Amino acid sequence: MAPEDSPVAPERRAVTVRRAPKYVPFLILGGLLGVVVAAVIAYGLPGDEGYDANSVFGFFLTFCAAGGAILGAAVALVLDRMSVRRAEHAVVESVPDSVPDTDDGDRA
Repeated sequence: MAPEDSPVAPERRAVTVRRAPKYVPFLILGGLLGVVVAAVIAYGLPGDEGYDANSVFGFFLTFCAAGGAILGAAVALVLDRMSVRRAEHAVVESVPDSVPDTDDGDRA
């Protein structure tokens, strides 16, 4: 019997399992919310006749979209910190393959 054929004790590891938010969707959603707020400010509120509504929208778009993205990132960060508190710990064990790998190149 060769040494590689002898049974090996399974390896155990402690892992942490948690649900962490993805930051990009929060940034995009915050930016889109900022665009909506800029549109409401430019087109929904009465303004000065000396300024075109499109230029007002462009001005507020830069600030509101950036501010919305920052707020979205802050919300994602808070949710990430909350997920760290709710994290669960588990012990996993490696399981040897029941069927050995073959190098014959046959793939399904």
